[in-house]
Parts: sequence; structure tokens; C-alpha cells
Amino acid sequence: TTCFRHFLLQLCVMSSLVSSESINSAFGVLGVNRFDDDAMEKALDAATYRDFHETLKTGKEMPKKSADKLAHAMIKFALERGASNFSHVFYPIRGMKAGTKLDAFIDLDFSSKKPLKPAVGASYRGADALFMAETDGSSFPNGGLRATRTAAAYMQWDKSSPPFVKGDTLFIPSIFIGWNGHMLDYKTPLLRSQKAISVEGTKLLHNLGFTDVTQVYANVGWEQEFFVVPTELFKKRPDLVNGARTVIGATPPKNQQLSDCYFSPLSNRIRGFSEELQAALWKVGINVSVFHNEVAPSQHELSPIFALTNVAADQNILCTEIMLDLGAKHGLAVIFHEKPFANINGTGKHANWGLNSDTGMNLFVPGKTPEAQKSFVAFTAALMHGVKNYQEVIRTAVGSHGNDFRLGGHEAPPAIISMYPGKSLEAHLMAAAEGGPLDGYTGGRYGDRDVETNVNEVGVIGGAKEDRNRTAPLPWCGNRWELRAVGGNANISLPMTAINTLIAEGASHINELVANGKTIDDAVRTTIKENASIVFTGNGYSAEWHKEAVEDRKLKNLVTTVDALDEFASPAVAKLFSKHGVFSEEELNALTEILYERYAEDMNIEALTMLNMINKGVIPACGKDLKTYAGTELGGDRAQVYSTLMKNTQALKAVVEGAPSDGAKAAAHYAKEKVKPAMDAVRTAHDEAEGLIESSLYPFPTYEEMLLLHHLD
Repeated sequence: TTCFRHFLLQLCVMSSLVSSESINSAFGVLGVNRFDDDAMEKALDAATYRDFHETLKTGKEMPKKSADKLAHAMIKFALERGASNFSHVFYPIRGMKAGTKLDAFIDLDFSSKKPLKPAVGASYRGADALFMAETDGSSFPNGGLRATRTAAAYMQWDKSSPPFVKGDTLFIPSIFIGWNGHMLDYKTPLLRSQKAISVEGTKLLHNLGFTDVTQVYANVGWEQEFFVVPTELFKKRPDLVNGARTVIGATPPKNQQLSDCYFSPLSNRIRGFSEELQAALWKVGINVSVFHNEVAPSQHELSPIFALTNVAADQNILCTEIMLDLGAKHGLAVIFHEKPFANINGTGKHANWGLNSDTGMNLFVPGKTPEAQKSFVAFTAALMHGVKNYQEVIRTAVGSHGNDFRLGGHEAPPAIISMYPGKSLEAHLMAAAEGGPLDGYTGGRYGDRDVETNVNEVGVIGGAKEDRNRTAPLPWCGNRWELRAVGGNANISLPMTAINTLIAEGASHINELVANGKTIDDAVRTTIKENASIVFTGNGYSAEWHKEAVEDRKLKNLVTTVDALDEFASPAVAKLFSKHGVFSEEELNALTEILYERYAEDMNIEALTMLNMINKGVIPACGKDLKTYAGTELGGDRAQVYSTLMKNTQALKAVVEGAPSDGAKAAAHYAKEKVKPAMDAVRTAHDEAEGLIESSLYPFPTYEEMLLLHHLD
């Protein structure tokens, strides 16, 4: 007892040393540079604030007087934080590279009567200038939707995504849309998909008896994995510079096989980077709450608290931009590519997606009442319907040349799309499908079962009813569904557009069954039964599952992005997106063209880079290395290995030169079927040769140098 009292006394003394000032200094930067709803409410009068929310809800034009007041408040906020420019940041269909153009807060003094009017700074522009801008739409990936002679395109503020100040610029998240109304970006269809799930989700909730709901919101919390390597070594690797993936490179003796990287302490260099990064992200309203070492050496992960899907997508791009900037400051090159290093863990961006109502319901938490439990099962059934009937939509949305190296590699989900609810929830769903009650399932994230430790010194561990399955593309996590197949270098907007649209379609299907005379319970039961084959609770990596999925369940195994795009370009998919107002048929065709082209171009860049590295760097090193052993028997099989490398390189050159020029689809197929196998052959030969070349002669930084040595700093 005396010892315990002494411990409490020490604790009280220590607690008194942590002042409120030190706490405030640590967390006082949260959102300080973001013009969010709280900042807006403080800056505006009640009527203007009310007008803003009315236009946000209805889409109606904001009264000009109120719009100008809002614009002035935004500019004042920016100027107080040192901004001298503003920019409409938008998101062309080119991965994680945002579009931005800086406009200064200056203008001519039009009150002057002089013919040559002076300029004035801190110009308070009106809403017309601040909320909208125009630019050339033909110079961005557009799939034929714009051309040099028909180039007009517009940026318009997405009013649900708060502006923020970074450096000397106020950034205004915006859609990017053509003069003819066609989307030219990721954000526009994402916002449309959010509208679709709100419409259909609200109808489904009304059918379930929740008639007070007026809106349903989609949100997501992303987990951004990444690698870092010393900048000086990164710059010496043309493959990393050109494509962020090492197209050649032998696996080092020590990599991740000891499982000693995951959650290990941060090295000094990474710790300094992460601390500065956290503060910078907090300032712009990215509420990052987790940072840790990942499975591979030099691999890390950070994740923020969830947000609306469009806001989270904007913040993910902003986060990666800040990471690149601060990484350079710390002498670190940050890499988001899905597979920068062969035979080492790849990089994903798990997307923890869920739905909420405007009345406070989390639609993927079973809840404590029969009504809430029934709603949970209904929305799970809706998701089952969407995913089962449109597997190619999910696979295409997460697809890329880079992610094809990662999916199915015993580090990420397979290319076969399935849903993992957990064994208990699966049993409940299947019983419901056969006539059982929809309510009654009470699982959640924590506290459903006691995990026995047989250790007196720890408290009771309240575990989840369901286990975690990392082999599943779409597992339920107790309060959300985790789309694990998203690649580290992806803009999450497209996967979120896909899953929002698919559950909207599932909800629509149930609503239509009710409209045609079924009870809501029977409509949900029918939907579960029709789509039960999409549910799988076993090992997604196993060969047995692949066989069962394709042969017995008739699920699609779309191994590559090209395979997925071939299925994506179908009348059924076009009808789906058109029905929910997400993509017109013309827009969908353009998107498909862009994705085919990007796949082919990514691989072509890598192939050309590989040829340059082998011909200008590795082959000369092989020649010098052979001379060392001239006249001796010490060279072993070097001559044969080096000769094979040369032959395979010449074969790759011929394949690259034979690429077709009759369209993006043909180019993508050629890249998959001809270029990739030829590159694989060169890599195999090179990686064997790298193990033989004298170290001082090898021209590029090795895996060991890039991944391991900087942790000793």
C-alpha cells in the first residue's frame, strides 16, 4: 500500500509539470491554416454563413452579395497568414499530380484616373475571381474530350472541401470540367458518386423506417505507405528518377525476412522527418494520427483520421506533396510507387471506407437495436450486390501498371475481388438469406469476446467477434469496409467513386424490389442470396481459392489492369455509371482511353530507361569486369551470364521498336504481352550479373545501399 501511494504521489508531481501551455503549443497548430467551417463561421455574419450552407446543400447559386462577403473573408484569412497568391488546385486524371496555377493578390488601381494605372497589393477580389478560373483543358489527359481547337475548361471551388494556406498561397480545391460539361478530373465524378449514394442510401433508410434521414455521407480514412531513400542515391538511379521503380536490382542478403522492421523504433533521420511532417500536416487540417515503420526496410506508413471521401482525396494529394518537400529538406527522396523494389514488400494505400447518415448513424456498425442491426445488414447486402455484379469496376479503379506488380503477391489482396465479413457475420448473412431474421448480429470492432492471456498484470482484452483477414480485397473491420487493393501511388478518388457508385446501385436494387412489392426484409434476403458468392472468409492467397473463385463461383480473375480495362469498357458498366449520373458514356470511354494510354506509357518509359541503364552502365561494367579475369580460370561463368544479358537487352530493344501505333488499347496490350516479358528476361539476367560484377565497377546504387545504410545515421 505504501509503495502504491508513493507511485500515485510521483504521478501527481509529474502531471503537474505538464502545463496547459505546453499542451496548447503542441496541438494549437491543428487546422490553423485551413479555412474550415469553424473559421468560416467566425469570419461571416449569420446570414452569409446560412447562405453558404444552403448552396452547399441544394447546389443553388449563392447570392452575389453573400458570395463576395465570403470571398473577402477567405482573402483576409489568407493575407493574415502571409499569403500573396491564390490557386485553384485541381486533380487531372494523371495519378497523384495535382494541377495548380498561382495568381497574385494584386490588381490595378481602377480608381486612378491615370492612363497607366498603378498596381495595388492585397487586392480583395470578388467571388467571380476567387471561386472560378479558366484554363486550357486540351493539355491534360482527356481521352478526346478536349482538343487544341476546343480547349476551354474551368476550375470551380468544391465548397465542401476547405481552402488552406501553404507557404505564400491560398489553395482552393476545385473541380476541373470542360466547356461542354465533361469531367476532366477525378473530383467531378467523385462528387457525383457521393450524390448518388446519398440519394439511394436515403431512400433505403426510409424503406427501413428511418424517415428522418435526409442525407448519407461517404467517408474514408486512407493509410499511406511509402519508401524513403537518400536523395543523393535516388538521383543516381535513372529508373527511380524516371518512374519511381527500380527496373533492375538484386535483392540484398538481408531485407525483410527477419520481420524486424515492422513497428520497430524510428531511426534518427526518419524521426526528424516525421516530427516536422506531423506539424506541417496538422497546420493545413490533415489530422494525421499514426506513423510507423512498415514491413520492409526504409518503408513507412502514416494515416489521418477519416474525412468525407472528396476531402480525404484532396488531403491525400496535399499530404504527399508536403512529404516530398520535407523529404528533400531532410535529404530523403519519398517514393509512393507500388513496387519500387523487387522481392520486397510493396506499397499500398488501404482505404477505410464507410457511410454515415446526417442523423448520426454509422451504417456499417450493427448497433444495439433491432432496427440498427437490420439497417447494417441491408447496407451490407447492397454492397454485396454492387461488388458482385461489377467486379471489373473495382479492379479497374485500383488498377495501374505499378499496382499489377503488387496485387496477389502475398503482400496484397489478389486480383480476384471478394468481400470478407468474418465467419460469424457470414453465417448470420447466409441464415438471413434462407429466411432468418436480419437483426441479431451484434459484432463490432472491440469488446465482443474476451481474449484470454493468463496474465494477471494486464486488464481484460475485449477482442472483436471477427478476425482480421489481410488476404481479402474488401474486409469488414467492425465499423467500416477496408479496400486494401488501392495502390500507394493512386489518387483514391477513382476507387472511392467506384465503391460509392456500387453501393448506390446495390441500394437502388433493394429499393426497386420494395417498389415492386417485396417487403424490405425479403428484398434484403433476396439480395444476399443472389450475391452470396462474393463472400469469402478463407485464405485469399491460396491456389485453392483461385480455382474455386473462377471455376465454381464464376468470379473474375482480372490479373492485369489491361484485363480489367477490357471488361470495364462494356455497355453494362456504361449503363451503371450513366444511371447514377457519375459518368456519361462519352466520359467513360474517355476515362478508359486515358487508363489504357497511361499503362502503355508507364511501361514504355521503364523499358527505355532499362535499355539506357544496361547499355550505358551495366554492359560497360561487365566488359571491364571480364578483363580482370583475362587469361585466368577465375572468371567462372561470367562470360556466359554477361552474354545472356546482352542478348536479352537486344531482344528488348527490338520489342520496344516494334510497338504498334494504332491506339491506346493496342499499345497497352502490346506492353502487357510483349514488352513486360522482354523486360522480365533482362531483369533476371541483370540481377544475376549484378552478383558477379566487381563492386567498384557496378554503376548504380544497390538495394543494400539505398534501403539499409541511412538507418545508421
